[in-house]
Amino acid sequence: MIEKHIILEDVDPVMFYGANNAHLQMLKSLYPKLRINARGNVIRLLGDEEEMCAIEENIEKMRRHLLKYNSMTEEDILDIVKGKTTKADAVKGVIVYSISGRPVKSRSANQQRLVDAFGKDDMVFATGPAGTGKTYLSIALAVKALKEKQVKRIILSRPAVEAGEKLGFLPGDMKEKIDPYLQPLYDALEDMIPAVKLQDMMEKHIIQIAPLAFMRGRTLNDAIVILDEAQNTTTAQIKMFLTRMGWNTKMIVTGDMTQIDLPKNTRSGLGEALKILNGVEGISFVAMDEKDIVRHKLVTKIVKAFDTYNNESTDEN
Repeated sequence: MIEKHIILEDVDPVMFYGANNAHLQMLKSLYPKLRINARGNVIRLLGDEEEMCAIEENIEKMRRHLLKYNSMTEEDILDIVKGKTTKADAVKGVIVYSISGRPVKSRSANQQRLVDAFGKDDMVFATGPAGTGKTYLSIALAVKALKEKQVKRIILSRPAVEAGEKLGFLPGDMKEKIDPYLQPLYDALEDMIPAVKLQDMMEKHIIQIAPLAFMRGRTLNDAIVILDEAQNTTTAQIKMFLTRMGWNTKMIVTGDMTQIDLPKNTRSGLGEALKILNGVEGISFVAMDEKDIVRHKLVTKIVKAFDTYNNESTDEN
């Protein structure tokens, strides 16, 4: 008889063991020649050498499955042990899976263009109205790259521009003043990475969320860097951001040119960058429209109504 210890890395042991240790009990029944015990993220195996080799390989496959899909069923475990393709593996075009196991994938032609552009070029500009999935899809691509160890960290940023309120009048310290502006980024991450794991990654600075001003002076290597709401940058700010790019880094810049909150007569840095960088090799531009909106169906109607009104107002002037 031999004994081995397996350490579960990067996954939640509670999810791995299943509700009431159901997955663990299933492993015990599938490998009757082994004594299997678990405490924390350590699985202790004792028994037959041949079964030991088989279960080691399958536990690693189960760990990778859970890391990729954020869920695992008893049916998945049986398929893995039998060497079959799981139902989740059979689904094509998925970027990542949400913490509930829902597949995150492109849902329109332009969203797929964003996915393809990210794979082809190191810098991508994605523009379009609210609800087209620019930010969410960009973060999904970043999470996938991090999980697959293509990069070492994710850096997310937004300009802290007021849309009606003044920062100085908001309660709390600087972090508490700025966090509301960054909340959409937190929301997307919390949908794709389990809470405990996300907190750990943020504490270790594997995932960083910061206002644009905090980017100055940095060189960003081995990272996926996303600048959200870039229409609210000045030309100087967006140039500063884009020139932070280091080795093995990809950047995605998202924005909506119809929702600029800059002071009157201040040019949008995103608008300027789209003109200046057009035609530069290695940079992709993806323009989304109301057909790409994936929120409530009323959002599409609202965007159309505002566009029609703005066009009519322009014609009258």
